[in-house]
Amino acid sequence: MEKKTPTRILYVSWQAGMGHITRDVAIARELRHLDPGLEIAWLAHPLAAKTLQQAGETLLPESALSADYNEVGRQALEGFKLNLMTYVSVSQKANEHNVALFKQVISKHPFDLVIGDESYEVIGAMQTGGVTLPYPMVLIEDFVAMKAMTLNPLEQIGIYRGNRNLVKEISQMAQHVTRLFVGEPEDIPDRRMGFRLPNQRAFAKKHYHFLGHIIRFNPADYADKARLRLRLGYGCGPLLVCATGGTRAGAEMLALCGQAYPLLKRELPDLHMLCVCGELYGGEPPQLPPEVEFHNLLPDIYEHYAASDMAVVVGGGTTTIELTALRVPFIFFPLEKQFDQQYIADRQAHLGAGIEMRYYRTTPQALARTVLAHLGKPVNWKPVSIDGAQKAARLINGILVDKNRRMVAGV
Repeated sequence: MEKKTPTRILYVSWQAGMGHITRDVAIARELRHLDPGLEIAWLAHPLAAKTLQQAGETLLPESALSADYNEVGRQALEGFKLNLMTYVSVSQKANEHNVALFKQVISKHPFDLVIGDESYEVIGAMQTGGVTLPYPMVLIEDFVAMKAMTLNPLEQIGIYRGNRNLVKEISQMAQHVTRLFVGEPEDIPDRRMGFRLPNQRAFAKKHYHFLGHIIRFNPADYADKARLRLRLGYGCGPLLVCATGGTRAGAEMLALCGQAYPLLKRELPDLHMLCVCGELYGGEPPQLPPEVEFHNLLPDIYEHYAASDMAVVVGGGTTTIELTALRVPFIFFPLEKQFDQQYIADRQAHLGAGIEMRYYRTTPQALARTVLAHLGKPVNWKPVSIDGAQKAARLINGILVDKNRRMVAGV
């Protein structure tokens, strides 16, 4: 009997931040539950590559040549603000480089399907004819359309043109690209994308499959906080975890937490503060009191969230939904002028989870007061759906099954 050729997937995870790669690994894990013989090869940025290696995933050699959007983001940061126009400008060269690398990979290696986590550079190249795929593509996204965050006319015009092109692109590419949205319809603004453009939420309902939320663990496994704290080496005193996510963005927030620390210690003498700053990318670590525990990166930081009495974080999508699922009280600071983190703030308001604060409006005293008011207090928000990885795997597996059926039928 002829041996069955294994199904091969190219998974592209170039986006900055750890939230993207952790959800991608969760989806890959669920895909293998459905097809244990599945082969997945990865193109990923340098920080994501570390996570993939720890998870035992297969990185293509070309992955080491990927342009790093974390570095692009660093150039666009102005303190705790992201300059969108600068990001768009400096990302062009990285986009072109990664598209060329993608073309090199698909010409060299055979695949049955491509999964891209917000791989907009590839989609753009497909739309203009720069990339032709002989097999299906799945695009994973957590926002639909952009929003201007300043009154700068150039930004306003640029965002409008981008949204108009998005509507055209999605309609043109519908037969070639399946779009999966991480979240619920209510997470998308119920308003027009711009003048004479469609309503964002209604448009998304027409063109996207909604997954709910994706997290990389089962919250029920961390219900015994006392046992978890013992395993992680924490004492009985209150634990406050302050974290930026996987990148340099947000180091200023950690410095603010450090300034609030002496104020908190007056009221909570046994307080233990843990600060995690992602990858510094050559930047100086934030100035913190010597008693504060500091790490550049904790691979399983969700365990420390689960053990904590409260968290203070940057408003990333994965971090905030992990804390929501763990039912840990938390403060989050959306990165200023970053429209997708504003969408996340809107989502958290809809869920009733977390306390939104603004970095440039928050003093150490205000932060300390808010922490003291909520640390260790029970939360009352509703449970959230967390089976998004399973839903994604079933949808992707269905595409592969349909592709194989068509091949057998000669369609």
